[in-house]
Amino acid sequence: MASGTKTEKRAFGDEGEDLAAEHLERNGYTVLERNVRFRYGELDIVAEKNGVVCFVEVRRRATSAWGDPSATVSGAKQRRVVRAAMGWLQRHRVEDKALRFDVVSVVGRGRGASVELFENAFDAGR
Repeated sequence: MASGTKTEKRAFGDEGEDLAAEHLERNGYTVLERNVRFRYGELDIVAEKNGVVCFVEVRRRATSAWGDPSATVSGAKQRRVVRAAMGWLQRHRVEDKALRFDVVSVVGRGRGASVELFENAFDAGR
């Protein structure tokens, strides 16, 4: 994938986010928003389940040869996601809900891809 064009990479990433959103919905989540951009970060998926607002970072790889893609969420990325989440909460005036930061790992292509959810993958303190 590294040699692909930016458009191919974006399409690959978009497909991963579609698969992640479908996985979340099959498991009882309501997807509230996708691809929310702030000047200081982006939220791939904002979802809710059982009154908990979940900010979901989606990571994808074509194969598992280099390990699970969830391991690529660096401390810097976590801080950007947390900052964007705080912006989302302010924008939507959400004050009374529990929060969680999750990561969805997608390995493979198409409907045969493996999708795994890591709840509480990191916290706002990082």
